[in-house]
Amino acid sequence: MVAAVATGELAPGERLPTVRRLAEDLGLAAGTVARAYRELETSGVIETRGRAGTFVTLDRDPVRQQAQRAAAAFAEQVRGLGLAADEALAIAAAALRARA
Repeated sequence: MVAAVATGELAPGERLPTVRRLAEDLGLAAGTVARAYRELETSGVIETRGRAGTFVTLDRDPVRQQAQRAAAAFAEQVRGLGLAADEALAIAAAALRARA
């Protein structure tokens, strides 16, 4: 999971599956996944927000946190529209260039 965060496969702010769900998906004991989640949380890679779930940790910089939240909201909206990731990225890049 650390590698997936480092490569961007898992984005900051992205919600992770529940312990039970991930254990079922991977064919592992729930206790094993729970222990891994605890270790990742201790190292600052993920954070648990009570009943809201477990998420990839946002950057500590408040400006980057706000940008990450905006990107997560954008990604959710794009998925709802059914756009491909490449198309959505091109649209976002064009919007950023237009504002520069």
